[in-house]
Amino acid sequence: MELIQTYFKDLIILKPGIFTDSRGYFYESYNKNVLITNGIEYDFVQDNQSESAYGVIRGLHYQSEPFAQAKLVRVVEGDILDVAVDLREKSPTFGKTYSLVLSSENKLQLLIPKGFAHGFSVLSTKAVVIYKTDDYYNKESERGIIYNDTELNIDWKIPASERIVSERDLKLPIFRKAEINFSL
Repeated sequence: MELIQTYFKDLIILKPGIFTDSRGYFYESYNKNVLITNGIEYDFVQDNQSESAYGVIRGLHYQSEPFAQAKLVRVVEGDILDVAVDLREKSPTFGKTYSLVLSSENKLQLLIPKGFAHGFSVLSTKAVVIYKTDDYYNKESERGIIYNDTELNIDWKIPASERIVSERDLKLPIFRKAEINFSL
């Protein structure tokens, strides 16, 4: 497995080695020792899975401290544009966004550290997304930022007329009014 450091501290792309033959393919989707060997230590405690149709935008979500979550995101069916927003106030990339297409074809994963908001848009007819978290879901610490914040200016790769966003996500605050309690 290859680990690719992005220009955001601790935001890492995982690129697995894929072995194919006439039967199909095999790859190791997670190996804790590979991360530890590279100085990355997470104790993932919960797996989440979602299925969404084309045009769905989920996010931007995070949990505030002390219940913040690191996430390891991958796609088992379809294609998504995965988006992370740095909310660590002392970070040189605070308020900046990072996006990457994750798909069942490229099998890339995105390791998102604590202190980031996360969201994705579905680019294929359907997408099944799985992600690990290093802390449990905590309803009281749920926070978010509205997906179409003009300051963040995220291109979700979905025409405005075809976007499907939950009522809950439509009520999220803009970036500058979001409750943020992360340092670096």
